[in-house]
Order: sequence, then structure tokens, then C-alpha cells
Amino acid sequence: MNASESVLEPASASLPDSVTVRVPAKVNVQLAVGGRRADGFHALATVFFAVGLWDTVTARPAPGVTLTVSGRDADVVPTDESNLAARAARALAAHHGVEANVALHIDKDIPVAGGMAGGSADAAAALLACDALWGLGTDRETLFALAADLGSDVPFSLHGGVALGEGRGERLTPVPVGGAFHWVFAVADGGLSTPAVYGECDRLREQADGPGGADENRVPAPAADAALLEALASGDAAALGTALGNDLQPAALSLRPALAETLRAGTEAGAIGALVSGSGPTCAFLTKDAAASAAVAAALAQSGTCREVRRAEGPVPGATLV
Repeated sequence: MNASESVLEPASASLPDSVTVRVPAKVNVQLAVGGRRADGFHALATVFFAVGLWDTVTARPAPGVTLTVSGRDADVVPTDESNLAARAARALAAHHGVEANVALHIDKDIPVAGGMAGGSADAAAALLACDALWGLGTDRETLFALAADLGSDVPFSLHGGVALGEGRGERLTPVPVGGAFHWVFAVADGGLSTPAVYGECDRLREQADGPGGADENRVPAPAADAALLEALASGDAAALGTALGNDLQPAALSLRPALAETLRAGTEAGAIGALVSGSGPTCAFLTKDAAASAAVAAALAQSGTCREVRRAEGPVPGATLV
């Protein structure tokens, strides 16, 4: 699809009474973090991988913007103006100069504050759902630009599959994948603040390399790992497990030392790769097949090192109308 083509069918004379969009979670199979820039941000080279844990967002006509939430951890999801899905609806309406009139309902299944882009996924789904509900027919380039303004992970939630994210993670290049991969996710109690994890990453670099050791002129520029890209392209789970990497993992472990026990439990149960997902605190385990996935999940559930265990396959498509 060219950048100028519409993600949706052209607007029709008859608009729908409701629109539902399904959107997946993600795991960063690589997260390379550059040094701290003058603006406080960090350049990234991250390989996003969409997995089959899904939120659904339903949009219906209503005065103003309202938001309700059901499903897993619904009680900890904000329903005020800070919610990224509500912000997405308003951003789309403002771009087109139309009234933001929509009732959004999010049915959660992606872990909340777990480093799996649940909030970003909901924002992407809201963009797609409101675009269809309001008959706007927004072109792909504009939709992705709006997504990038909302957050670094939001464009990938629209994209899905596997992609290399550069810049802040919002500049995407599709990555070829040679087969399906089987994952187990160990969900921790509570969340980790992404800014806090980046701040701890900077602190650890300063501690190791002295003043200025976290700055962009002292940290190598991030780049995709060639061995990891080859493992994905060939569908080689063992090679991918060896190549998994996350520069934020030491910071996440520093802030939440108990995650080391979770990683150890999954590895000892037979996972062929393990890492903290994004900024954490969810831990992701790659397994060789579905049977190994079930065994690792069972062992983690018995280990007492996590609140919940989930299994998923991938890659899967991004936000999709259903």
C-alpha cells in the first residue's frame, strides 16, 4: 500500500452505528537505546513483534468523548482525558476539523503497564475506529503521522507484523519473517514507569562511564542486529532466542530485582530465549514450539514469581476492523 492510499474504504453516505477494532500487543525482540539527547529523548533501533494478545475498541456516536473499560485490569485504566485512546479520538477530529463525538469502549486483554504497548494499541484502535465511524477515509500517511504524535509505539500498533522502529521508534520498516513463533509472557504485579526506566538506564550508564556517560555522544548509535533479522527471516526460533536483546533490561532489573527470578524460572523451564519486554515489567519467553510453550507456562505459573502467565503466537496483523 502506498503512503497516499486510504487505510479504509472511502466514506459512504450511510455511516455505521458502531465500529469495532481489534489490536494486538507487542514485544520488542530487540531494543537498542542510544544516548540521552539534549531534548531528553533517546534514539532507538527496536524490532517490534506483534503477538496474539488482543484489546478491542468499539466506537459509537455520542455527544463529546466518553470512555469505558472492561476486561483484565480494567480498574487501573484511566477513563479521563489522559487516556491515550480518548486523546486519539480528539486528535483525529481536530485534524479534520470535525466535532469529536464518540463513546469509546475498550475491552482489555493486553496487560496494563506491562511493556506490551496496551495503551498505544488502544490509541491506534481508536484512530481506526473513529475514522470509520465518522466516514473520514484518512489516508495512511496522515493516520501514521497522527499516531506518531500520540506516542512512539502507536504507529506499530497500526502496522502489526514485525517492523524495525527507528528515531523514537515511530519510523517503521517492515521486517520479513519466515514463520510463526511461540511466546509465553509472565505478567508482574504492578507496572513500571517508562520514564523511570529510561532515567535508571541513564543513571547506570553514568555510574559505569562517569559524568556524561549517558549522553548521545558517548553511547554508540543504536542499530538493528543482523543476526536477529536473519533469524526472523529464516524462522529459526533457536537463533532468535539467542539474539534477543533489550538495553533497558538492566534498568528494569535494577528497579524491580525480582524480575531476575522470573527470567530464571522461565529459562530453567525450557525457554530458548528470555528478556524483559520493553520497559517492563512483563517478561517474555520464546519457546521452540507450542508444546514447549505450554510447559514453560505451567512452570512459570507454579513458580510464584509472577502474577499471571499468558501464551501467544506471532506475528499477527496490526489494528484491524472486525
